Amino acid sequence: MSEAVDGKTLSATRQLAADADRVIVKAGTNSLTDADSNLDDTKLDKLVDDIEDLLSRGKEVLLVSSGAVGAGIGRVGHDTGTVEESQALSTVGQSHLMRRYTESFERYDRTVAQVLITEHDLDNPERFTNFRNTVETLLDWGIVPIINENDAIATEELRIGDNDMISASIAVGVGVDLLVTLTDVGGVYTGNPKEDADARRIEAVGQNYAEVEDIVSASAAGGFGGIQTKVRGARDVAEHGIPAVIADSEEPDVLRKTADAESVGTIFVPINGGLDD
Repeated sequence: MSEAVDGKTLSATRQLAADADRVIVKAGTNSLTDADSNLDDTKLDKLVDDIEDLLSRGKEVLLVSSGAVGAGIGRVGHDTGTVEESQALSTVGQSHLMRRYTESFERYDRTVAQVLITEHDLDNPERFTNFRNTVETLLDWGIVPIINENDAIATEELRIGDNDMISASIAVGVGVDLLVTLTDVGGVYTGNPKEDADARRIEAVGQNYAEVEDIVSASAAGGFGGIQTKVRGARDVAEHGIPAVIADSEEPDVLRKTADAESVGTIFVPINGGLDD
């Protein structure tokens, strides 16, 4: 495919990401659970370690975390079958997830807060203002907000789409400087890297977005949480002047690399604002 991002723009975008004062980190279910859907302590602790890399630099971090349903499956030993079962599993998993986050962040003497939202909270101006004010207060207090969709009351028809779109909406509405989406692949590729040995990582997305969208549409497995929604969410924030990165949660020091303007994952160039002309 064509390389539509020149070296100067790529360097400037990486530096813009590195200079971010307020960051949203979105972690997917596969970044937190093992093959049997049990919450993976090693993965969760690594995520917290990576976030601490940003916090120790004086940055503000909002964590949008999936994994409640998966953690619930691991605790109850009951797989999802109906919407009601998924919602019930999420209530079990969410409490377990927050307990583990609390324990892990306490290693750094950090306090966390749980924030559960639905589509209505994002769409209703008054409710979103209340949400934003709560988040701003938590950040002022040095507390890490951990945000998830309220699966217990969100029906299948009312789902936001998934946490990829939640994180993008919050990034724009709350006013962050960088969105990092952590997943189980190293970024956006020219094919499905799990099936195509020749697939190569796309280092940056800018004017080549339409081509990238065609590629991921052809290679994605489909369903909620796939690479398509991650790319769409990254594009949404880029259109509001915010750089975005999609990267592998298991890559060593993945968030430190963004803070040091190093090459990591796939970076999305801001379209409106952000970069100096």
